[in-house]
Amino acid sequence: MVSSTSSLLPKGVLCKPYDSIGNDPFGSHSESVLDVGNCDSIKSVQCKKRRMSDSVEVAASLPTLHSSEYFIKPSIDELAASEFVDSGYCSRVPNLVVGRVGYGQVKFFGYTDVRGLNLDHIIKFDRHSVVVYENEIDKPAVGQGLNKVAEVTLILELRSPCSKRLESQRLITKLQKSADRQGACFLSFNLVNSEWKFLVPHFSRFGLDEDEEDDMVVDDVNVQPAAEIKEPQVHSDGLVLSHSLPAHLGLDPVKMQEMRKLMFPVEEEDEELDGSFPHDKRYISKEYMKAGSPSSSAKSFNNRTPLQGSSRKTDSKVSPRTVRKAPQALIEYNINSSELSPSRNILMTGRNKGMQLRLTKIEGFKLEEKHSTPLSGGYSKNIVDAALFMGRSFRVGWGPNGILVHSGTPVGSSRSGLSSVISVQKVAVDRAVRDENNKVKEELVDLCFSALLDLHKSLDHEATDVDLGSCKIKLQKVVCNRVTLSEICQAYTGIVEKQLEVTGLSTSSRVLLMHQVTIWELIKVLFSERETSGNSKPLIDDDGEEMLVDIKDSSVDIDIEARPFVRRAEFSYWLQDSVCHRVQEEVSCLNDSSYLEHILLLLTGRQLDAAVELAASRGDVRLAILLSQAGGSVVNRSDMAQQLDLWRMNGLDFEYIENDRLRLYELLAGNIQGALQDSSVDWKRYLGLVMWYQLPPDTSLPVIIHTYQELLDKGRAPHPVPAYIDEGPLEEAVDWSVGDRYDIAYYLMLLHSNEDKTFSPLKTMFSALSSTHDPLDYHMIWHQCAILEAIGAFSSNDLHILDMSLVSQLLCLGQCHWAIYVVVHMPYDDNFSHIQANLIKEILLQYCETWSTQEIQRQFIEDLGIPSEWMHEALAIYFQYIGDLPKALEHFLESSNWQKAHSIFMTSVAHYLFLSSKHSEIWRITSSMEEHKSEIADWDLGAGIYIDFYVIRSSLQEENVMSESGHLFKNVRRAMQSACVHSR
Repeated sequence: MVSSTSSLLPKGVLCKPYDSIGNDPFGSHSESVLDVGNCDSIKSVQCKKRRMSDSVEVAASLPTLHSSEYFIKPSIDELAASEFVDSGYCSRVPNLVVGRVGYGQVKFFGYTDVRGLNLDHIIKFDRHSVVVYENEIDKPAVGQGLNKVAEVTLILELRSPCSKRLESQRLITKLQKSADRQGACFLSFNLVNSEWKFLVPHFSRFGLDEDEEDDMVVDDVNVQPAAEIKEPQVHSDGLVLSHSLPAHLGLDPVKMQEMRKLMFPVEEEDEELDGSFPHDKRYISKEYMKAGSPSSSAKSFNNRTPLQGSSRKTDSKVSPRTVRKAPQALIEYNINSSELSPSRNILMTGRNKGMQLRLTKIEGFKLEEKHSTPLSGGYSKNIVDAALFMGRSFRVGWGPNGILVHSGTPVGSSRSGLSSVISVQKVAVDRAVRDENNKVKEELVDLCFSALLDLHKSLDHEATDVDLGSCKIKLQKVVCNRVTLSEICQAYTGIVEKQLEVTGLSTSSRVLLMHQVTIWELIKVLFSERETSGNSKPLIDDDGEEMLVDIKDSSVDIDIEARPFVRRAEFSYWLQDSVCHRVQEEVSCLNDSSYLEHILLLLTGRQLDAAVELAASRGDVRLAILLSQAGGSVVNRSDMAQQLDLWRMNGLDFEYIENDRLRLYELLAGNIQGALQDSSVDWKRYLGLVMWYQLPPDTSLPVIIHTYQELLDKGRAPHPVPAYIDEGPLEEAVDWSVGDRYDIAYYLMLLHSNEDKTFSPLKTMFSALSSTHDPLDYHMIWHQCAILEAIGAFSSNDLHILDMSLVSQLLCLGQCHWAIYVVVHMPYDDNFSHIQANLIKEILLQYCETWSTQEIQRQFIEDLGIPSEWMHEALAIYFQYIGDLPKALEHFLESSNWQKAHSIFMTSVAHYLFLSSKHSEIWRITSSMEEHKSEIADWDLGAGIYIDFYVIRSSLQEENVMSESGHLFKNVRRAMQSACVHSR
């Protein structure tokens, strides 16, 4: 299930949950900013990014062990490091050890394959017993997996030290008998640490039963005297635990620390310090990365750390005080004891250099398949994207370029159930244009998308103007009729045949392309009409048989009453052509002696000429005469059926007649089940047998299809499975069960025979899986749907998934202009009047760098009538994102976004232009915004100041010019007067 708009994420953006405010259209949310206090943290993050691809491959090979009480040797980190260096190491781990702290361990001898093992589920330690593969169904054969020879060590809780010494021999004897009883080999028993070791050849349950426990041990929790409390135990990872109380109570101190930090992150009480730390004890150093200033962290630490080497002794303890700390994010535990020193506080932040971050898998909830859920009905066997499944708690479903964030295995598949485990997977949206080497071929890109859409664009269209207030867009719809349908189908067939000529295609791709050719031929047969010119000629003989003459001559004017029979004949030819290759494949597997079976196979494809010729060549003239009349008059069928009944009534011994000959007689009599017996044929040939040999030759095509549907409902006809399952072969397995979906050819037949206006299986018919094994490939189905709807075969406003799926494919290939072309062909809906406009804006915005740099795409989008304001707005946001603010300002002005243009002008552009003395440019920009100053907030305090400045400056300059011109006039006048005086 795919959300229609979630597939339009910004190009290059990483998948991550969105916040409630919104998202950056150019992917600024794709990288989180880590505010760290040292360079080592930054280097670690960069290193993690560089190794991400390798880490994912390594993680797939690692076993899973989430319980903090259990341990594994080598550890998960060591396995990951070894797998990283030596690929395949996890398939041959030597001397694997898995155990539970305080309970025991199992050592598997030799090499063990641990890839993908869920150790939490497989190995379970209880007090004095261990179970490996508790579920017998999941247990592999002896010697495989973990069901192999191993050494088991169990830690027993004995009654008291006294009883150990007094009855040690009796205890060992009982343990030997217990091991022998279970088929194990007793090895040893250590009275000091109470470790019982024995060897097992394979696994089930091994240990003490209830009676033996009552005789030898006490309850699990044995409270020791205060004087006998031991030092903190060593953790399975090599950590020396600092708190003895959790360890003594059987709890995990590390887990307790994590819970304490989660529940009390703000206020904590300081530990009581007496001036110095004991040097004979080590403390756990946890690694933190502080989100604030490193100086504050250092200052806080210096204030709390006691001075070392001081001769001053403190007589009284420092009183506890409460301090407020900023929350610190836990990264990992520092197990490098060389970095620990008495002067370091247990909460001091430190880097564990040289140790990689652990790759952990977080387990969510898992729901068994038996529970009913909203997604376990009609959506079974589908992968649910995380946005649909998790709702508002996880808003990302589809990422750019085919990144799918989904909820794991397909819902409803066997033994999968429903899970909240989130998976990120690369989905091949462009699989249709890849060759057998999984390489994208540009030739296929052109033929599968550009050529088909060019053909669609060349057809007649009608445009509808949609007023969106400030602008209009033209929604288009292809227009054609049933008379021109034949030429349109031939044009589409020609493009598909060109795809077949491309080298390097896989076998499954060629099968699907050949199937597309037959589908376009079937659309032409079922839905096209002929022009009438008044010269009608009958095309049906007296027996009702189809005349082979003039059927393919489109210039012949056919009588209206004869048109159903002509369509029936054309459909018969289509069936013969579509099953011909299947007949030839099966015939090629026969030997020369089985000519009767050969004839039967030829009849399943209605190859009557070849069947008659074969019978005559073998001297079987009577059979040849009967075959020449096959599928003809009903009288001949009834005579053949009557003859077979007479033989049965008279007790004829059929053992003297070949079985294949009897099958031929049954077929000529119209008994299809008797002719096929135990053999099976594909659904197209079975439909042909019903049409050619069972029903009368004048039966209309809708009646034939309804008859087959009735047989299908009764379970007497084969299911019309999709071509990629029926013919194959596929490079990958396809999950399909009987009745899930049919081939699109059968849906077309049902659509033709449908007399009602509504066609219920419309969505299933135009789903990708009805014609291809790729559930994301809609490049051909979209065209078939558009042509059929244009000729009036159906009408629907609920097929947006076709449009959005094709848009996603085109965007993945960088064909933004064709994606917008598909959007403007989406049907208009009054309830969602702005859906086309919103989609076009998102495409322009998110793929701005693609269409803006290719003049062909840009001109194509303009020719579609997309408002230029939308294009300039997308360019403005793009240039603002990359930091080219002058260009962003120009495009905001062109898009009439005056407020945004004013903001950029005042904050980023105006001062630069003013200091550069580009006053004419400032005047041009401000004067263009002045006409819309009513739409701009704080105009008088912004660009209006520049307008006033230049107006005042201009007026002052005019006054200076006038003043200077007045002085000049006076001087000229005086000079003229002086000249006149001298002339006198």
